[in-house]
Amino acid sequence: MSTSTSDDYVVRAIRPDEWAAVKRLRLDALRDPVAHLAFLETYEVAAARDDTFWQERAIGSGEASESARQLVAEAPDGSWAGTVTVLVEEPGDKDWAGYPIERRQGHVVGVFVRPEHRGNGLVEALFRAGVEWAWERGAERVRLFVHADNGRAQAAYRRVGFVPSGRVVPLVTNESEDELEFVLEP
Repeated sequence: MSTSTSDDYVVRAIRPDEWAAVKRLRLDALRDPVAHLAFLETYEVAAARDDTFWQERAIGSGEASESARQLVAEAPDGSWAGTVTVLVEEPGDKDWAGYPIERRQGHVVGVFVRPEHRGNGLVEALFRAGVEWAWERGAERVRLFVHADNGRAQAAYRRVGFVPSGRVVPLVTNESEDELEFVLEP
């Protein structure tokens, strides 16, 4: 376990030229033992994507994007210890599950902290930066979805102020399983 605190990390937006590091971190996240509960994408699908996909992803969620922001926590040695991405959802659009979006909101996705960096407040620092970015873009709330069986993630989200909204949606990859919507109001 790392003895660093979240104050020892730099939380910042990714840069488009860091697409290879974005890819490595995502593939590492998809190798996590609970990845099947945390992510809709599999390692095999992500690993098969070509470099153009990762380059576009880094541009689309990089420091200049106004519609999505991927933040990373850079450890003192320069390695990436964790990440969170926030998407801006607009009223009138439909979300990933096909439900109408009723108000401008942030949608947190892709949360991952490397195991050796967990338990030191890093997830809270990532969320603080991501939520602040959403508020700055006029979000009226921030939400996320978490697998009903992912107790570790649910506890982390509660620690940063998110609460269940009561909305339950079937998991896209297995409709016999559920995801719970958690929300944070300003």
